[in-house]
Amino acid sequence: MNSSIIHSRLKPYHDPDVDTVVSGIMNGDRHMLSRAITLIESLKPEHEKKAHEILDRCLAKKTSSLRIGITGAPGAGKSTFIEAMGELIISQGLTLAVLAIDPSSHQSKGSILGDKARMEKLTARKEAFIRPTASSGYLGGTSPKTHEAIVLCEAAGYDVILVETVGVGQSEVLVDTMVDFILLLMLPGSGDELQGIKRGIMEIADAVAITKTDGDQSGIAAISRAEFEAALRMLPIKHPAWKRDVFLTSALTGKGITEVWQNISEFFAAMQESHTLEKRRQKQLKSLLYTVLEEMLKKEFFSNSSVIATKESIEQQVLSAEISPFSGAKTMMEAFTRRR
Repeated sequence: MNSSIIHSRLKPYHDPDVDTVVSGIMNGDRHMLSRAITLIESLKPEHEKKAHEILDRCLAKKTSSLRIGITGAPGAGKSTFIEAMGELIISQGLTLAVLAIDPSSHQSKGSILGDKARMEKLTARKEAFIRPTASSGYLGGTSPKTHEAIVLCEAAGYDVILVETVGVGQSEVLVDTMVDFILLLMLPGSGDELQGIKRGIMEIADAVAITKTDGDQSGIAAISRAEFEAALRMLPIKHPAWKRDVFLTSALTGKGITEVWQNISEFFAAMQESHTLEKRRQKQLKSLLYTVLEEMLKKEFFSNSSVIATKESIEQQVLSAEISPFSGAKTMMEAFTRRR
């Protein structure tokens, strides 16, 4: 074998520098975008520093992307719906990024569903970028890193960014701090859930799409639609300039998909006209500031030598009921804040 070929194969691998990554993202290089998202998800300190530099540079690029959250209980057909609507979005000459948040394995902290494999048609489109991301155990249906990934996708020039969330109940309202429009997907006959865990999500929804309404489900779907319309009228108004609608859809036949996308487009037009969108983006940045700050403080706390030294002892005292969890937490906090 040629010695130069052998040498090239043995050549040590080097990560691209910040300038190379940022330039690649700005020029729509999907590989560099993926590398940057991997950096922001990494727990290594050197990766975190690099990721923050990339994010600072990317935030400077002002974009007009549409941020849309797709939520709903597992089984509602989120991935199938996204693929159908994604095809429609691309057919209109727009580019699309999908951040599919998967439940994480508690053992590996990795993504266990693999949404990319469930969106085969969309994955094959050059206009679409699909990134499955583990929720890392966060109950918000999204990970704190999701917001940072949105920033990177916007810098890469994607017109529409869809965030598919886990669908875990009321705590999923975290997604509302990251996107502008939330579409709630529900199955026919799920109206009885309205008084249960779905109320929190209903309050943040900007529209509801009842899925899988083809075939024998059409009768049940019509009843569900009336139930959801009544429920929405009883909830506090989310945006004064917007009336929330309920749609009957089928990703299989394409029923209602165009109407949902038209509704989303009208929402963004109304929000821009009332200058609500700009204010909402400012609130999102403020939320990101404190989310990142909380993560930094948590990391700083648990890596503190005094906390590490007292942690095991305090845990044992709490477990043996010698002290309460409240007293234990206070003692650990005092160890953290103690000046030497």
